[in-house]
Amino acid sequence: MRLSSANIKSYARHDIIPVSHAVPDPQVWNYRVGVGDILSIDVFDHPELTLPAGPQRSAAESGFRVQADGTFFYPFVGQVTARGRAPETIREELRARLAEYIPDPQLQVRVAAFNSQAIVVAGEVEQPNRQPLTTVPLTVLEAVNAAGGMRDTADAARVSLQRGGRIYNINLEQFTTGDVLRNNPILRAGDVVSVPRRELAEAYLLGQVVRPATIDLSRDPVTLTQALTRQGGLQELRADARGVFVFRRSGAGITVFQLEVDSPTGLVLGTEFQLAPNDVVYVTRSPLGKWNDTITRILPSISIADRIDDIGI
Repeated sequence: MRLSSANIKSYARHDIIPVSHAVPDPQVWNYRVGVGDILSIDVFDHPELTLPAGPQRSAAESGFRVQADGTFFYPFVGQVTARGRAPETIREELRARLAEYIPDPQLQVRVAAFNSQAIVVAGEVEQPNRQPLTTVPLTVLEAVNAAGGMRDTADAARVSLQRGGRIYNINLEQFTTGDVLRNNPILRAGDVVSVPRRELAEAYLLGQVVRPATIDLSRDPVTLTQALTRQGGLQELRADARGVFVFRRSGAGITVFQLEVDSPTGLVLGTEFQLAPNDVVYVTRSPLGKWNDTITRILPSISIADRIDDIGI
């Protein structure tokens, strides 16, 4: 198939961009207390109801731990249900129940230690880890960065999010370049973020080029003209500028594309032809190059014959 300005658009290859699946949960976050969390409760003007931290004890060490049944014990009030509730709703209940003993109590409830909910980041990141969820929403990108960021071998376009028995594809690469919000969802307890290894994708540049080589297609798209110029271009004295061929395997067999680069127009057309994995680009020898090779091979014989003639004289 000879490539020309009339048909180049039909054969220019465009990679299919991995799409991000819509994660069903709403993109809002309101932390719910869980079993194992430790609550810090301060009642203003009533230090007797606030457990002292002491010089050697942190708020997490002296706070109220949510027990296995989802409750914690508070003086005067008794058992208070905490599991599945926001700190604000717990504060309102405590305020109402303490009002029976203290006029107009003013108090603050906060989570001193987040122990109940977490997510996991695995795969091609620098430091795979478990990260606790807090009152601050955590997105996929933030979780990956908190795991040390992606390795050079990571595929940012195919990050997976496992939630509730389902797996969603998250194209983080598209988010960082296009700010598509659904490509960076807020995480929920139990989510597993996995960053896969980037699959190897190469094309092969052979024949009469200055530096035959494999061309890496896994990071960025590469056009035919880019591949040729990055490897020094065609061998000026040996290559046939009319014989730049691309061999591509398809469902019907092998399709062969021909691009003539004996003029700048051909090189411009080559900027619109994107290489696909396993393409073989082959530059043939020119007839003049073949003739020069033939002359080079027979020149030693001619020189020997001349010397024999000289001896015969």
